[in-house]
Amino acid sequence: MKVVLKLPKLSMNMDEATLVTWHKKKGESFAAGDVLYSIETEKVTSDVEAPCAGVLLETMIAEGSEAEVGASVCRIDKTD
Repeated sequence: MKVVLKLPKLSMNMDEATLVTWHKKKGESFAAGDVLYSIETEKVTSDVEAPCAGVLLETMIAEGSEAEVGASVCRIDKTD
């Protein structure tokens, strides 16, 4: 099942974040809990984990780009 993952709100005051690094590449498989990407807010850098197992089909935000909470980050093929 193909699913679009959104930028999560990791703190009460978080409105946007910068995507710092992709830890998975297009076509790469991952397990639930694997780190997909890292984001940076005004105060902290955080890793965002996969909510399920799958395959990364498409990244929608480039490294170094800012995005608002709820923005589409990537498209995956859910495998579990």
